[in-house]
Amino acid sequence: MDETVFSYPMKVRDYECDMQGIVNNAVYQHYLETARHEFLLSRGLSFAELTARGIVVVVVRAELDYLRPLRSGDSFEVTVQARRQSRLRIEFEQHILSAAGQAFLRARISAAALDADGRPLRSSGLDTLLRVAEA
Repeated sequence: MDETVFSYPMKVRDYECDMQGIVNNAVYQHYLETARHEFLLSRGLSFAELTARGIVVVVVRAELDYLRPLRSGDSFEVTVQARRQSRLRIEFEQHILSAAGQAFLRARISAAALDADGRPLRSSGLDTLLRVAEA
C-alpha cells in the first residue's frame, strides 16, 4: 500500500468477543466504520458536517473477507483508501492488519451520497467527499 492510505490503530476489547473468544463477525463492521469516520476527521470533515450540508452518506454494499480471527487484547490497525467507484458511488478499500502487517480482514465498502430526501447526489455530494478523501 502507498502513502495515500489512512491507518487507524485500535485494540480488541473483551466485550467484543463471542463465546469462542474471538471477535464477533458483526464487530468488524464497527471497526471499519470507526476508521472511515476518523479518516474524514483527519481531513477536516465529519459525517455530521456532511449531513448538515445536506449530503447524507450511506453504505449501499459491504463485502468482507474474514481471513483470520482477532482475539481479546489484540492490537491492530484499520486502513482506509477511498476512490470513486461510479458517478454515484464511492468505494472504501479497507484492511485490518496486525502491527507486523498480517491481514485479519479485507473489505470493500460502497457508499452513496444522498440528499435529505434520499435521492442520489450525483457529482456535487460525491465530489465533496472525494475532494476531502483525496486530500
